Amino acid sequence: MELSYWEYKTWLSQVDFTVIGSGLVGLNCALRLKEKHPKSKILVLEKGSLPQGASTKNAGFACFGSISELVSDLNSHSEEEVVQLVQKRYEGIQLLRKLLGDTAIGFEQHGGHELFLKDGPKLFEACLSRMDELNKLLRPVFGDVPFVKTGNIFGFGKIQEQYITHQFEGQLDTGKMMKALLQKCFEAQIPILNGVEVKEIQEAGDKAHIIVDGFGFDSKQVFVATNGFASKLLKQETVKPARAQVLVTQPIKNLNIKGTFHFNEGFYYFRNIDDRILFGGGRNLDMKGEETMEFGETEIIQNSLEKLLNEVILPNQNIEIDRRWSGIMGVGTQKSPIVKQLSDSVYCGVRLGGMGVALGSLVGRELADLAK
Repeated sequence: MELSYWEYKTWLSQVDFTVIGSGLVGLNCALRLKEKHPKSKILVLEKGSLPQGASTKNAGFACFGSISELVSDLNSHSEEEVVQLVQKRYEGIQLLRKLLGDTAIGFEQHGGHELFLKDGPKLFEACLSRMDELNKLLRPVFGDVPFVKTGNIFGFGKIQEQYITHQFEGQLDTGKMMKALLQKCFEAQIPILNGVEVKEIQEAGDKAHIIVDGFGFDSKQVFVATNGFASKLLKQETVKPARAQVLVTQPIKNLNIKGTFHFNEGFYYFRNIDDRILFGGGRNLDMKGEETMEFGETEIIQNSLEKLLNEVILPNQNIEIDRRWSGIMGVGTQKSPIVKQLSDSVYCGVRLGGMGVALGSLVGRELADLAK
């Protein structure tokens, strides 16, 4: 594609900072760069018409890790690492709320509840036995014990009669959140070019040369914030894509369920939104198959979601599905994000491990703070 003089001059010449990806991390990075370097020329590139990946496709959980997830994490991470992970997630949510305001993101705090299926009593017992330990570890983060036992007040089926509730978890409206972030960038006069997929980043002395479909341009520094798609540009970093499939029901009359809910070590999750139930997960049924950058749904996972919706979440009700979709997360063997300088001109903030809503604002800020 040939660029006109006007196109090149206005958007692509003398660029100080280029951010690749207009999701939570990318937009927070751009806003922080503008705050610290107000006279700089900043450009955000996005391959989709809307932010791709998970930022507009997630479930809107303001969560820090269910008890079974954290028990599992303690098997592969040190206590200090687990506390640091939870601390970062908590700080990230507070940063997001402070930046945009609770009304703008539809934030509500109804707690996060972990359900335990009746056919898996060992997991319930294991989590109960570690609850005091985790409360002691995490009390300094939240200022109180996060986990308490609560009864099955919403009438879910085929579960243990008690949940383990995280008192400080909340939920938000993902669409409102991203719209508010985009508005912030507009007000800060940060241009976002959609439909521009970066193919390669080349080092060019004291700058980087960015190659997209049909043209290239130079930028003094580049910030990669593409999370689940990071391996396309960052060959040396270990970030695997992980697809998450989601559905949402038609409106349900007299729906009284409020809060965010998890079961099966966080592999399944659901919540209320607009008198509907949003339900996602099932990646554990086909871990290898869901290690993909392709959007879409599969029969095995969608059938599982519908079965659990009808038997566990809303038993004995006639529920209709309104919409199905998928999002792409970035995961790895370690749950801590990768925020680092890769070369003289290139930086990355990726691998959010399915906790993008909680971590995105903080990772974006940390990424921008690496700029020279």
